[in-house]
Amino acid sequence: MDIVIVVADAVRASVGPLGAAYALTAIGLNLHYGYTGLLNFGHVAFLMVGAYGTAVTVDQGGPFWLGILVGVIAAILLGLLFGLPTLRLRVDYLAIVTIAGGEVLRTVIRSGDKDSLTGGVFGITQFATTFFGANPFPEGEYGWGRLAFTERQLWVAVVAWSLVALATILLVLLVRSPWGRVLRSIREDEDAARSLGKNVFAYKLQSLVTGGVIAAFAGMIIAIERQSVHPDTYLPAGTFLAYAVLILGGTASRLGPVLGAVVYWFLFEFTDGFLRGAISAGWIPGASSRRPTSARSE
Repeated sequence: MDIVIVVADAVRASVGPLGAAYALTAIGLNLHYGYTGLLNFGHVAFLMVGAYGTAVTVDQGGPFWLGILVGVIAAILLGLLFGLPTLRLRVDYLAIVTIAGGEVLRTVIRSGDKDSLTGGVFGITQFATTFFGANPFPEGEYGWGRLAFTERQLWVAVVAWSLVALATILLVLLVRSPWGRVLRSIREDEDAARSLGKNVFAYKLQSLVTGGVIAAFAGMIIAIERQSVHPDTYLPAGTFLAYAVLILGGTASRLGPVLGAVVYWFLFEFTDGFLRGAISAGWIPGASSRRPTSARSE
C-alpha cells in the first residue's frame, strides 16, 4: 500500500467539488442552527429542490440560467412551506416537519416513471452542457500526479469554491448586522427578544429561507458535477452528514463550515483508502475490499 497515494486522494477529495458543496451546505445550516437555533432535520431537501429545479428546467428546454433561478425560487417556497406552520411553535416541531417533509418530497419525486417530469427513479442526466460549454480551461489535466483535476472538475471546483467564498462573506456581513444580532438573541432567549418588540417569527422565517437558498446552490453544484440528479441521493443521512461537518468545524463560527468540510472529507477518504489498501495487502485477514451495493454514491 502506497500511503502517499492514499493521502493525495484524500486531499484531492477534500478540496474538490464535493468538499466545496458540503462546505456550502454547512454554511446554510450554520445560519439555521448555529446562529438562529433552528433544528432543521430536513436540510437535504433544500439541496434536492435546488438540484431538481435546475435539472427539470433545462431538461424541459429552458436555459441554464433560468434553471438556477427556478432552483432558488423552489428553495424559497420550500422554506416558507416548512416554516409558516411550525416556527410559531416549539423548536422540535420544525425538526419533525422538515425531516418528514423532505422524505415526502423525495418519495413524490421518486414515484414518477422514466418519462415523468422528474424522471422518477431514473432521475435526469446530461443537463449541464451549457455550464461546461462556458468552461474557460482548455482540455487537459491540471495539478500534479494524484492531485490533478480534469478541466471539467477544475471548472466545477472553481465555481463551487467561489460560491463558498461569497456565501461566507455574506454570512459574516449578515451576522454582524442588526439583523444578525437579533438572530443570535433569538437563539439565546427568544422570549427576551420578543419582549423587546422583535418579530421572532419573521426573523426565524427569514433565516430558514436564506439558509435554504444557500443549500440549494450546494445541491446544484453536486448535480452539475455528476451531470445527474437522482432521488436516492437525497436521503435523510445527508442532513446528518451536514451536521457532522458543521459540528466538526464549529457551530456559529465564520470558517467552521469550510474547515469542517475539508477535514471531514479528508478523514473520510483517507480512512476509506487506507482500509482498502490494508485489506488488499492482507493486513486484515478475511476482509473484502469490495464495496457493498449500499455504499455511498459519491
